[in-house]
Amino acid sequence: MSRTALVTGASKGIGLAIAKHLAKNGKTVVGVARSDPDEEFPGTYYKVNLEDETSAVDTLAMIADKHPVDILINNAGYSLPATAEDTTLPDFDKQINVNLRGALICSQAVIPGMKQRSFGRIIHMASRAMMGKEERTAYGAAKAGLVSFSRIWALELGPFGITVNAVSPGPIQTALFLRNHPPGSKQYQELVDGMPVRRLGVPEDIAHAVSFLADDDAGYVTGQTIHVCGGMTIGAPGI
Repeated sequence: MSRTALVTGASKGIGLAIAKHLAKNGKTVVGVARSDPDEEFPGTYYKVNLEDETSAVDTLAMIADKHPVDILINNAGYSLPATAEDTTLPDFDKQINVNLRGALICSQAVIPGMKQRSFGRIIHMASRAMMGKEERTAYGAAKAGLVSFSRIWALELGPFGITVNAVSPGPIQTALFLRNHPPGSKQYQELVDGMPVRRLGVPEDIAHAVSFLADDDAGYVTGQTIHVCGGMTIGAPGI
């Protein structure tokens, strides 16, 4: 059976890799992001700023009406590093709004249809920052909130054939990451040397994990967080 997947934050990096992977596996893909995609998108694409509540609610309602969304990947994210004492309330609110409230808006738009079809896969994009990382007060809190969403919604939505899980990436070589950690630099090599698998991740590593959770055959996995981190969360020091 053909399934339709909605991917947020789909314009680049991990989101675009997820969209491509799902499309390659036969899914009909719908993408949303606040900017145009970096390259040709493998499906239908809508521009929307999830921080704009009215626009986001209206756009997601339109998408849910036009597309029978079976799979939702809440990947949209935003981080502004700051220490606890330097985190301003506007910056805190922005990170909560994009990372956490945006996921709620998207989920509330598609859950009714999933219930009607007795099938759904909701996958939240968490982060290693929720386990403890300096200057991630707001971002880490928002990502931990997504894990909590996964556990609570798994209980609420399981009877309707809907699973809810999270994927938590370790260091992933997106364009932004590579600008801050150029290959060949001392900082880059220190990260590699500190990883149990002795390499950093690529967006496709995350896409593979998401694809598993999105599959029809993954119906017995719910309320879980998969750490796609090269073993960093179990053994690597201070990355």
